[in-house]
This record gives sequence, C-alpha cells and structure tokens, in this order.
Amino acid sequence: MANNISTVSAREKLKAQHEPYFVKLAAGRYLGFQKLTPTSTGNWVARCRSEETGKQAKKSLGAFSDLAPSQRFDAAKTEAEAWFRHLGMGGSTEAVTVKAACENYVKHIRTAKGNKPADDMDMRFRRWVYDDKALTGVELPKLTRAKVDAWRRAMAKTPVKVNRDDRAEPVTRERAASSVNRDMAALRAALNHAHDLGHVTTDNAWRVALRPTKNADGRRDVYLDRDQRRAFIAHAAPDLATFIKGMAVLPLRPGALAALTVSHLDKRLGVLTIGKDKAGKDRKIKLPEVTAAFLAECAKGKLPAAPLLARADGKAWDKDAWKWPVKDAATAAELPAAATAYTLRHSVITDLVTGGLDLLTVAQLSGTSVAMIEKHYGHLRADHAAAALATLAL
Repeated sequence: MANNISTVSAREKLKAQHEPYFVKLAAGRYLGFQKLTPTSTGNWVARCRSEETGKQAKKSLGAFSDLAPSQRFDAAKTEAEAWFRHLGMGGSTEAVTVKAACENYVKHIRTAKGNKPADDMDMRFRRWVYDDKALTGVELPKLTRAKVDAWRRAMAKTPVKVNRDDRAEPVTRERAASSVNRDMAALRAALNHAHDLGHVTTDNAWRVALRPTKNADGRRDVYLDRDQRRAFIAHAAPDLATFIKGMAVLPLRPGALAALTVSHLDKRLGVLTIGKDKAGKDRKIKLPEVTAAFLAECAKGKLPAAPLLARADGKAWDKDAWKWPVKDAATAAELPAAATAYTLRHSVITDLVTGGLDLLTVAQLSGTSVAMIEKHYGHLRADHAAAALATLAL
C-alpha cells in the first residue's frame, strides 16, 4: 500500500512533508498521518466529504503521544470514526469544548435577555465550571457521563462561605441541594443550547448526570405575620424600611422590586408595570389605592429612570446591598433566624392564597407558574376545600 500508516515501521519510512498521508476508511472518509520532520511523533487527521454538499471537512485528532507507537493508529481510527458518526447524525464540523459552549451560551443570553441574566450566568460558570480543567477542555462529542458526574460531585461538596467579614476566619457550610440545582441548571442549559446548534448530537452525557434533585427547595415554611412584618420595617434603616414595605405589600421577587424605576409606575391609572424578571416577560398590576399612594410617594421628585425604591445614596438595591442589612433588621426584630428578603414574598403569597384568591391570579401577580404556586402553596387550600365540601352535607 503506497500510503500505509497502520504500522510503526511503515510510518517511519514515510518522507516528511506538510500534506498528510491519507488512507481510505470508507466512502468519502479518510484517516491521515502528518509527518513534518523525519523524527517527529506525527499528527493524525480525519477528513470527510459531505454527500449532500460535496464540501470537505478536516479535523486534527492530535499526536496520541501518551500511547505506545503501536497503539496510535487504532486510537486515531477510533476517534476518526466517532467524528464521522457525529457528522453523519447532523453534527457540526466545529470543535466546541464545554467551556466554549458555556461562553457561547452567555453570548446567547446577553442577546436574547440582556446583560443582567448574562452576567449572572457568566458568574456561575466562572465560579463553578471554568476551574475544572478536566471538564472544560473536553470537546462535546467526547464528553462522558463519568466526567459530568465527577464535576457534579465536586461542585456539590465544595463548601460555601457564610460569614460576611473577609478579614475574619472563614465560616463555611455545605451547599444546599437547591443551590446545587441552580448551578447545575446553568451548565445543563449551556449544553442543551450546544446540542440544539448541532455541536453535539446526543445529550447522554448530561441528561441524567445533571438531573435536578427533586423537592430540593422543600416547602417554604418560614412565614411572617403582619405584626412581624411591621416589626421588620420598624427595625430597619429608613431606606431599607421602604424596600421591605414594598416587599410586604407586593408579591414580587426582591430583584424584580429592586429593578423598578419611576417610569414603571402609572400614577394616574394606579398601574405598576413589572419589568422582565425570572418570569421572563413584563406584566401589569392594578394597585389598590393605599399601595399606589405609597409608591407615588416613593416616586416623588425623581426622574423617570431613577429607582422607584432607592437606597439612601440614590442607587438601586441589589442582593449584595440588602442581604446583611435585612439580616440585621430581622435579628433586631426578633424574627426567625431563617427570615430573609424572600421570606416576605412567601408570606405575601401565603396571605393571598389563604385569603381565597384563585391560584391563577396569584401566579399572575407573583410572576410564576400555577404549577409552582400549586406545588408550594396548594396545601394551604385544604381548609377552603373542607369548607366547600361541608356545604354539600345533607
């Protein structure tokens, strides 16, 4: 055979040249060996011609220098055939690694949803994915469930810092299953996006490995009654008190409330437009007079683009700004240790559900699905159901 590259002795006899020596594996599919110098280890190349377009694609397979010379042909042939199968299933000719898939997904989110969700996604990848070189450098068609499982175990076992003073001795705790689910969801979304683009033709490597833990969030049991909410407000600094009051009268996520600007409030109609939050789209809420008056007072003297519920320095609230002040106010008000900003949203939604408002309207007001309201709050309707059944008694 003129271009025999299957044995070590045959490859040693080849003259050095830039163009690879190719052997045919199947119709339109070739494996090549590139020998640039007489003493070089050599590099393996796969070549394929599309039956549909007639275009030719090449892929560098590497030198396989970690294997014995006698094993390199078989290893290169195996990898070339895997690439041919990938292409045959509609896969892309572009070699995309796990890290590149994550970076591509951040760009997609930035275009589709804006900078804030894209920055959040990028932060998760930088914190939990990019440092794992055993995962991020893998090309998607070579990704295995074992590699993804190993990443998940390591990520889940990484303790998180809970004390706020960087100068103090770090205090850590194990990661909650709900937090692990959220960070897995970011990687799963990036890989699914790459799958949609044809960079990989199967999701076998992560479909099960990144499946979320069921019931990780559990039922939201920390509830603050109206007196506790008033105490919460009373023990907070004035700017935070206004923000807490906003959470106490509206069933919004803290981030959605913080993102409101003066322009979102129509004082004439008493309507509040909630910009895109986790729910993914704008929605309008008709306000009761007392809530409309409260928000109108917050908007007084401000420009349309100014935060509706601002911090003392005029800046918008964010998680880093409210986290510890909220904790301090909750402690001062002698509230349950687990009380957070999100506890107020849960408490407000609980009142709406127990007050008899239908779940669809509750879901629309709070910007979530009926299924999620049913999952976390449906049990609260038990007394209403019992009362309704009581009316049927003969």
